[in-house]
Amino acid sequence: MHHTAEHRSAAMNECIDNCTQCHQICIETASYCLSMGGKHAAADHIGLLQACADICTTCADTMLRGVAVSPAVCGACAEVCAACATSCEQFGDDAAMKRCAEACRRCEKSCRAMAGMAGMKM
Repeated sequence: MHHTAEHRSAAMNECIDNCTQCHQICIETASYCLSMGGKHAAADHIGLLQACADICTTCADTMLRGVAVSPAVCGACAEVCAACATSCEQFGDDAAMKRCAEACRRCEKSCRAMAGMAGMKM
């Protein structure tokens, strides 16, 4: 079966979009954090931003391919997004960090919904 946007549920298409946006924002935020230095550039924080960007891409790709394991990948993505959001939220009023945390929370929410749909139609 050919998997196009028309053949996927609206929720899955939204999740793919959220993963794609989260990937982009995490990459941009990692670059921002490295330029800021200090606590922003802590190795564990940068690593988490990079891991989040990676899992978001993998998650979106898995859904786009219509692979049966996508609910498991979505579950993993939700966990990494939650951890990344929590890390970004520790920076208080920093607008770039808030933007990243919001993108991660959005992605986490949609991935949790997809992970809960183990019998979903691709």
